[in-house]
Amino acid sequence: MKNDRNIGIHETAFVTSAFRATDENLSQDTFARLWQNSKTDQWIIKYLKQVSSEEPFTHCLRNRYFLDEINALVQKNEIDVLINFGSGFSMYPFLLDKKLMHIEIDKPEIVTYKRQKLEHWQQENVLPKRDIHFIGVDFTSEYKSGLITKLNAIKGNKSCFILIEGVLFFLNREETNDLFELFKTVQNSGDYIGSASFQETIKDTQAFKNLLHFFNLKVAKTSKDDYQTIDDRYYTSVPNYTLIDQQDYFSLSKKYDHKVREKRTLILNENFYLLKKN
Repeated sequence: MKNDRNIGIHETAFVTSAFRATDENLSQDTFARLWQNSKTDQWIIKYLKQVSSEEPFTHCLRNRYFLDEINALVQKNEIDVLINFGSGFSMYPFLLDKKLMHIEIDKPEIVTYKRQKLEHWQQENVLPKRDIHFIGVDFTSEYKSGLITKLNAIKGNKSCFILIEGVLFFLNREETNDLFELFKTVQNSGDYIGSASFQETIKDTQAFKNLLHFFNLKVAKTSKDDYQTIDDRYYTSVPNYTLIDQQDYFSLSKKYDHKVREKRTLILNENFYLLKKN
């Protein structure tokens, strides 16, 4: 996560929430708007103009896909805990059944800020009470053994869904492999992973070139090799897991009757994967 330390909170978690709030009917996230602020709004205006005007809807559909998949599993009593790696300011705890336990994992400064805001909104009756546990993790240091201990202490032997979205792009392959090894350690047979990532072909698109240029101007000097892409083979070969579903922006647009406005090369097409532990 070498680049992540150069990216401020408002440029990641705030922006993602603002995108989700763009079309609440599509994202089904009626609480993302709580995170909106003028600084982020100005940042987004430039982003949509300079990178891709389609970006808000890619985030809406990502949220909708995982929300629907997790909700279906909750209704079938297949999972008791949602563990969200790189949770940012996502609002899944308030969009899903209250019986679900939530473990939110992100950088310490993000989870501290999020906990304070959620507690305030709950006191003001803006948000309902939920069973949420926060874990701040510095992914640049040795974290695995301590995190596994904390996770097991909180969730016990309960069945879980691990969600990792908007994270793998900023990791390298070794860090990604370590994460999936951790997932295997804390999960039981029948548990699930939901993952979002980009394929290598994204780097040939104009949208990615625009993104790289934007990051270099607004965030930090980077190159295309600083961002990870993951092909389908990675997910089909994860030890002890079976890939049971795969979607992308275009397939989800058809599923949820969303009209794609831009050409393919002007869209950051993210792929979404659902894995089940054997």
